[in-house]
Amino acid sequence: MELSEHIKTANVEDVTLKQPFHPPLKGTLCITSHHLLFSDRNEESSWQLLLLIRNIDAIEKSVENLFGYPSYTTKASQGKRPVGSSGTITIKCKDLLVLQLEIPGMEECLNIASSIEALSTLESVKEMYPFFYRPSHLSLQGPWGLSSTEQYYKQTERLWDSWRVSKVNSDYSVCSSYPCAVIVPREVDDDMVVRAARFRQGGRFPVLSYCHHRNRMVIMRSSQPLTGANRKRCKEDELLLQAVLGGSELGYIIDLRSAQQAQQARMTGGGFESKTCYSHWKRLHRYHERGKILQESLIKLVEACGDHSHSVDRWLSKLENSKWLSHVHSALSTAGLVAECLERDGHSVLVHGSEGTDSTLLVSSLAQLILDPASRTLSGFLCLLEREWIQAGHPFQQRCAHSAYSHARLKQECPSFLLLLDCVWQLWRQFPLALEFSEALLLRLAQEVYASDYGTFLCNSEQERCALGVKENTHCLLQSLLRSGNGEEYLNPLYERTELAIWPSVHPQSLQLWTGLFLRWTEYAQNIVEAREELWSIVKEHRENAGLDRNYYTLSTHCETLTPFENLMDELTIL
Repeated sequence: MELSEHIKTANVEDVTLKQPFHPPLKGTLCITSHHLLFSDRNEESSWQLLLLIRNIDAIEKSVENLFGYPSYTTKASQGKRPVGSSGTITIKCKDLLVLQLEIPGMEECLNIASSIEALSTLESVKEMYPFFYRPSHLSLQGPWGLSSTEQYYKQTERLWDSWRVSKVNSDYSVCSSYPCAVIVPREVDDDMVVRAARFRQGGRFPVLSYCHHRNRMVIMRSSQPLTGANRKRCKEDELLLQAVLGGSELGYIIDLRSAQQAQQARMTGGGFESKTCYSHWKRLHRYHERGKILQESLIKLVEACGDHSHSVDRWLSKLENSKWLSHVHSALSTAGLVAECLERDGHSVLVHGSEGTDSTLLVSSLAQLILDPASRTLSGFLCLLEREWIQAGHPFQQRCAHSAYSHARLKQECPSFLLLLDCVWQLWRQFPLALEFSEALLLRLAQEVYASDYGTFLCNSEQERCALGVKENTHCLLQSLLRSGNGEEYLNPLYERTELAIWPSVHPQSLQLWTGLFLRWTEYAQNIVEAREELWSIVKEHRENAGLDRNYYTLSTHCETLTPFENLMDELTIL
């Protein structure tokens, strides 16, 4: 079926658009295979709205005059739209924007609503807009993405003695959700890796995630072992983990389930590493919610943020009942524990839950941000996301099918990546000088993961992207974000590199609602945007006075010559 066949009415005149921060506008609404286009016919303003249909999470429609039309009294009125026949469509987007379209004509309203519903729920990846997006300034030629496993290994010299790149998964037969190349202990051969993979859920055997630059201790990640009720063993899995430690060192296994959940998993074929078989590893349980519970938490939070009542008690109660900040607390505290094991205790860590595709990636990524100054740069952070989420097999297509407004409740939905971005925002807020990127980058990523012009977040694994030709036929978001024309927008003007670890506070008073995301379509958020722009103008003025190059690539190099943070804060009192 062609995409155009979903469109029952292509355009409607005299539509009224209502949206945040703008007065109602009347104009023409057009619907294409991938976009809604609203054009204001006022020649003075010539205002337009271009909305990616994939960004629409839910629509609500209401129509008037369902059971009859007023009679026509003149021939001139014949053929015209019945007076009083109209409809309203409320569009709720995945980026939490809410729009309202008042459409003259009941039939036109129902046709537009039907077309949007069909086009916003396309299941075929190749029918989605990234396969059709062809901007003149971008080319499909050249490498796709920022880095590969091999490149990361070559750039990390401290790995060379004890680790190697394995191509055992080159055809994705060992683990369908892993990339074709992974980093494993040098003394473990590929045959051992294959056997260890059979002992882990989904084939996700332990692989290297990060090697600490101070002491060469590592973070590894995997899925749960398949010990089952009979407490099965896998000698190859035991040897693989022992090879990570070497000698008599001690390692920690951070299990992201409660002890009770881990015990229950044995009844369905899963399980955990026993003390007897993994004598040099100490297992710690840190419970993390996932799946449906996390999705429901997001829904309740968005509902609370959309409550326009003026009752403080009602607002605080709804915010608390959503438990979203509790999930933020759990993620940051566990990541801090992992970082503490490496930095302060000098021990390597294996992180896993059940499948190893959600909370595991969340914790390992945050721990690296805490420890690694390179991951706190703009390019380093994007490479971290590519390595730990995109290449590592987070199922974006399943997890981000809907946001908080959809009435569909799919079993696989879970805002794990959104929770990561919220946790990174907490770090950014607590350490305003330590991260090179700005809140604007996090907001952009939060939008792109649900609906994008780019192919970066399509599919559920590298194997699927290869099979569907994503890299050959779509553009890469991460590469676009690093282009010089975009750089300044996503930079933190106060950034000063530090080689020290940044330890987040997880006290209740230290964690705040991410207003830039969850209240972004309110007047409060608009004030924050204006303040950010004012901040940039002050920094630019100081940079010009210092004779600095405006090019974004030189900002990190010259940050030590900028006016100190304390002096800038004196000038920011005007905000």
